[in-house]
Amino acid sequence: MTTKLQENSLIDKFGRRVDYIRLSVTDRCDFRCVYCMTEDMTFLPRDQVLSLEELFTVAQAFTELGVKKIRLTGGEPMVRNDVMSLVEKMGALPGLEELLLTTNGAQLDKYAAHLKAAGVNRINISIDSLDAERFKKISRVGKLGKVLAGIEAACAAGFDRIRLNAVIMRGYNDDEVLDLTDYALGRGIDIAFIEEMPLGETSHHNREETTCNNDWVRNVIEQKYELMSTASRTAGPSKYFQIAGQTSRIGFISPVSHNFCEDCNRVRITVEGRLLLCLGNEHSIDLRAILRDKNSGQTELKQAIIDSMEIKPERHYFYDKEHPQPIRLMNMTGG
Repeated sequence: MTTKLQENSLIDKFGRRVDYIRLSVTDRCDFRCVYCMTEDMTFLPRDQVLSLEELFTVAQAFTELGVKKIRLTGGEPMVRNDVMSLVEKMGALPGLEELLLTTNGAQLDKYAAHLKAAGVNRINISIDSLDAERFKKISRVGKLGKVLAGIEAACAAGFDRIRLNAVIMRGYNDDEVLDLTDYALGRGIDIAFIEEMPLGETSHHNREETTCNNDWVRNVIEQKYELMSTASRTAGPSKYFQIAGQTSRIGFISPVSHNFCEDCNRVRITVEGRLLLCLGNEHSIDLRAILRDKNSGQTELKQAIIDSMEIKPERHYFYDKEHPQPIRLMNMTGG
């Protein structure tokens, strides 16, 4: 079914308005985190990956349809060749209110100031341990010192907000909840604890055995701090709490224990051009085919995006054996 192209067209059949997209610029990464990738990864051939020009075309189409927030993800977005040229163009898009970035932080000592100057408003930095040996075990190849230097560079750059992301896993880092919280509080930045999501099969552990329920994580924090509920929201699904006398917010992203699909306002575009309508389902359409069809243009691209709202599912069903589970890994999903 076709719909007249207009700014308010991105409303799904459940009445949810999509005003936020997560745009993956690469499936590659300089880390190999155990919850995101297998140890021996195979990445997409270059010709299957959207070019920087195609990525910008997608971003432009979405903003012209009313999207206000775009988050650049990967893999690790900062390892994409010439990614800053894309960031600079997207930072100047009319109608875009926020340009956001999720990164592992290892390149931020070089790029933080440039990202801020190019128009990035907020940045999320993944860090799952403050112990160098353990950090390397989780990331397989990452160096904690590089990430800590990147966090300091981000703090110095003056972003509107900085948030740390920590995936807490039993047997890996479940004893570091308070250490990570204190680290964020000491720098006046936010932190979000994210439940491990069952996206693809890992090569090192069984996700059902390592996933930490965020109710447990919150209880650990409340043994030291009083968490006060807040109405503060960002573009994504974090539920935030405040600690008296602190500017930092403590967030919880709980896709397994507390489904947050009822107010979902976002879609993902994978690096090969799949418009993924739900993190936990395979409902998608192929934007790359439209982008590379010489007989198609922005009108056809926008119409396909509008029509996709009809297949956006109501919710995901993580660990529900009665429903198919995603087989793609997180680096292929777009972080």
